[in-house]
Amino acid sequence: MVSVKSNLLSLVVFVIGVVVCGALIGVSTAPGPWFDTLVKPTFNPPAWVFGPVWTTLYILIGIAGWRIWQIDRSSAAMKLWFAQMILNFGWSPLFFGAHRMDLALGVIVLMLVAIFGFILTTWNRDRISAVLFLPYAAWVSFATVLNASLLYLNP
Repeated sequence: MVSVKSNLLSLVVFVIGVVVCGALIGVSTAPGPWFDTLVKPTFNPPAWVFGPVWTTLYILIGIAGWRIWQIDRSSAAMKLWFAQMILNFGWSPLFFGAHRMDLALGVIVLMLVAIFGFILTTWNRDRISAVLFLPYAAWVSFATVLNASLLYLNP
């Protein structure tokens, strides 16, 4: 019973930790007047989409990280999970805080590499974790195109 409680507690810590960190970064680097003045591509989503999408993705990311943590804390997959989290949490301060769309594009490309690396390394070992990352990979792929488009439209 202690093991079940311990596992549940670590799951909660992973999920809440990822969601809270993501929310804090999102609130502290929210798009502001600078972003409002940018020329946007026609496929730029409305602002209200980002909160629910990222909250959902952060929950999935937390669950996947927890699952791999339970399997092997020192695995390549766990290292990729941490790498993509660092890159994820670094993107908003670069893009919205420093207004460095160019550096943010480099970070998001590296993040996408880490995300796909995580999916590939977990596919045969823990398919659920890999599948949990598929919506994240799709969204970050879209976000990469959006970042590149914003950089192109606003040289």
